[in-house]
This record gives sequence, structure tokens and C-alpha cells, in this order.
Amino acid sequence: MVYAEESEATLETEATIDANASSVPSSAEEASLKSNSAIAPATQAPKGYAFSHQTVIDLAKNLASAPMKPAEMAPKALIDMDYPTYRQINFQQNQAVWGNTPTKFSVQLFAPGFLFKDLVSIDAVESGRAFPLKVSEDSFKTPNDEISKLISQVGKYAGLRLHYPINTADMNDEFIVFQGASYFRAISKGQSYGLSARGLAVDVAQPKGEEFPMFKQFWIERPSSSQDAIVVHALLDSKSVTGAYRFGIYPGKPTRVDVKATLFPRVDLKNVGIAPLTSMFMYNNSLDGSDISDYRPAVHDSEGLQILTGKDEMVWRPLNNPKSLQVSAFSDNSPKGFGLIQRHRGFEDYQDLEASYHTRPSAWIKPLNDWGEGHVELVEIPSNAETNDNIVTYWQPKEGLKKGESYTYQYLMTWSNDTPVSLDSPRIVRSAKGVKLFKTNPEVVIDFNKMPDINVDDLTIDASISNGKILETIAVKNAHNNGVRVYVSFDPEDAALSELRVQLKQGDTAVAPTWLYRWIKE
Repeated sequence: MVYAEESEATLETEATIDANASSVPSSAEEASLKSNSAIAPATQAPKGYAFSHQTVIDLAKNLASAPMKPAEMAPKALIDMDYPTYRQINFQQNQAVWGNTPTKFSVQLFAPGFLFKDLVSIDAVESGRAFPLKVSEDSFKTPNDEISKLISQVGKYAGLRLHYPINTADMNDEFIVFQGASYFRAISKGQSYGLSARGLAVDVAQPKGEEFPMFKQFWIERPSSSQDAIVVHALLDSKSVTGAYRFGIYPGKPTRVDVKATLFPRVDLKNVGIAPLTSMFMYNNSLDGSDISDYRPAVHDSEGLQILTGKDEMVWRPLNNPKSLQVSAFSDNSPKGFGLIQRHRGFEDYQDLEASYHTRPSAWIKPLNDWGEGHVELVEIPSNAETNDNIVTYWQPKEGLKKGESYTYQYLMTWSNDTPVSLDSPRIVRSAKGVKLFKTNPEVVIDFNKMPDINVDDLTIDASISNGKILETIAVKNAHNNGVRVYVSFDPEDAALSELRVQLKQGDTAVAPTWLYRWIKE
């Protein structure tokens, strides 16, 4: 594909996410005007239409004033494909958007078919004007000519992926993918794909069933040759809400995504999740063992939920694969961060040559504006297969979202190896449970690192339990990780479920993250 001459993309710094300064179209109809013509060479460049982030905001606002129109669907012949056939459909490398230009980024697209039934429009933005990307019979390598013809007749896509040299200077690596509903996932240098993010979560774990908003249209701004960041805009739509999203994407070590989401509810939304993350946790033999024999000591994309509260309390909550659905809420006001963390980074922690769970990313959400009152919600879903994502977490506003209002949430996502805050502070690096030696009472063990000079005699263990009673707490030095090990034994007193809370203090000051755990009777 050939494009107009290179232009500077308008990319704000990660702390500032104002709309681009391009002109706004006179109406939503102009912004949504489509054609199937390719972007021509500079000498034949079509006019396209004026575009800025305000374009997407105006579209979302206008859509919210009327009932949702279902997304266009792929033809039945594409939907009925099995997975092995769909896997053979690959975007042609020589068709990559900006693949043969000085910019460091290139864009590849996904064909509709199999599970990816909904059709997505994708436009390129250059010099403040947007142009639809054409689908031709040469865009994809397919198993047969009939599939190629079908895809070109459809004229739309199922998603996109961005490439950039994050590992070596001479190789453009895929590092972020937008595909399916409002899902996207990213990696940093040396990582492999694991957990996913979403634009929005609606009615997760509710009796009436979950609603899945989707990104119906994307706009990708062309970066200049000197830029190491790229901007993607997206229009979100669902039965209950619309939204305008702006993603400022910074690939590297670590990859960061600066998000601005402007939401327009069609109805009052009580159960809505902001900045949702979705992951997989099967088991970790130190805390929650597998029900079936497995040579691997742990299987998970994420092992814990970490929260930095508005009052600067750091909280660590190990994940669980429960026997029944579990929903936990962690109330807060103006949260400073939360995320799903994959803390163990050694091959020996998982012993999996194929899945490489030790290279899966963590994802941390840092609010950039005031999110007010609400709670971080954690949903843990029973699962018997590591191919299922059974962990969801997000921020839920206390009052939900009201019909007719608009809401803006800004946040920075960091796809790092661990929590990218308080790097020099103590962390909880291991949790384990069992039965107290020579007793029948359950016991938990918590390992804190980075406490080499601490005198355990100066420590107090603030331990509590929601049902039952704490029997004994002990803190000892752990020379193997320059930290402290804490033992807590308790009696649940026949309770089916108990919430445990453990905090290490010197006087009245917490010296390590707060450990939370939901103990469930087996």
C-alpha cells in the first residue's frame, strides 16, 4: 500500500491526553463516510475526511442517543470455518500498512471468520485526514481463492496488530493486538502474550448475563520516522453504552498504553467495570494445588491482584481457582493503581517449555484523573482448563454510570514484569498454606523480601479473620530472600469462608504490603 507523504502524528506526552488539533467534520455522517477504495499514491490521494479525537467523541455521543444497531456480520461461509482453516488465513507481509516507509511502525490486519464474526472498520489517519483501508483479494494468504474472494467482498476486518522493533533493532515484532469485542493485549521486551485488557466490562458475573461492548471502528495515526509511539482511536458500542477511546501506545521495556475513555451510557449502568483486565489462574501448588496430577508446580498467567489505595496502602491478594464463583470487592476512594501481577519469573517456577508462563506480562493500571469512590472488583471463576480466562478485575464506580451523562476516565497501563511502583520496597513474593505442625488447625505462610536490616523483634503482626479466630502469629528472618517469613495459624470455627488480613508493622506504621486472602473450606 502507498500513502501520502509522511507527516508528524500528534502524540501527547503520557500525562496529557487532549484531543488532536485537527479539524472536526461538520457532522457525524461525514466522519463515518466509507469507501472501498485504497489509499492512493500522493499524486492521486483522495480527500478522505477531517479527523481528530473529537470526531470519535461526537460519533459516540450521537450513537448513544439511539438504540444500538448490531454490528455487521461476516458471511456464514467464513463464520463456519473451523479453527485449523482460519489459522491458515494470514495477512500478507508485503501488504502491511506503512511497512515500506521510514516509520518504525507497521500495521497488519485480521480477517473475519471462525469466532471473529463481527466486522470492524479500520481507517488510517495522515495529516489530519482519515482514509478507509481497502481489502483486496491479495490482502491475505488463504487456503483457497473462494475464501480470498469472500474476504475482499466483505471489505472489512476483524481486528489489527501493531509491529515495532521491541527486541532487536532489525526485526519488527508484533507487540499489541486488538481483536474480539473490546479485547486487546500487549507485551514488552522479552515477554510472551498472557493476560488481556478490555475497553469496558458490563454486568460481569451478573445473573442476567454479561454484556460485551465491542470496538466497531479504529483509526490509526501514522507516526513520523522519528517517533517511538503511535496513536490508535476506537469507537466502542454496545446495548448499554458507547465510548470514544484514545490509545497512546509506547512499545518497549516496558510497553505502556496511555488511555483516555469518554463514555456515554444509553441506560443507567450499575455494574460497570473501568480498565478491566482478564487473566487465567489454574493453580499454584504452594497455595492452591491442582485437583489432577500435573508435572508443573504452577499454571497461571497472573498470580495475584495488587492494589495501591488512595491512602497509599499497598495490598496483595493471591488469586484462586475456586470450586464456585467468587466475587470480592476492595473499597477505595481515588485509587492510585491496581493490576494483575505475574511475580515469579523463573522457568523452574512453572517447568513449562511450551507455554513459558515465566515470560507472561503483568499489567498495572494507574489512574491519571480522579476516579472518586468505588471499589476494585475481583471475579474468580471455576475452571478446569488453562485455555480459559477465569480471572477478571476492574474498577467499579460507587454510583455506576447514569444515562444521559458523559464520563471520562484516563489511565496509564504498564505491561511490565512486576508492579512498576515501589520497586525498592518490600514485596510479598510467596504465599503458602497447610496445617500447623503437630496440630489440626490451618496455617498460612507469607514471605516478604527486601527487608535485610529489619529486626523481627521490632515487628508486630496485625492479623484478623472475618469468621473464626487467629490462634498464633510468628515472624522470623528469612536469609534466603533478605526478608521476613510470617506464620499465621487460625481456627475458622466451621465457617465455610473466611477473609484473612495480615499486615506487618513497626509501631503504627506498615512496613510491607497488606496480605489478603479468602480461605474457603474444602
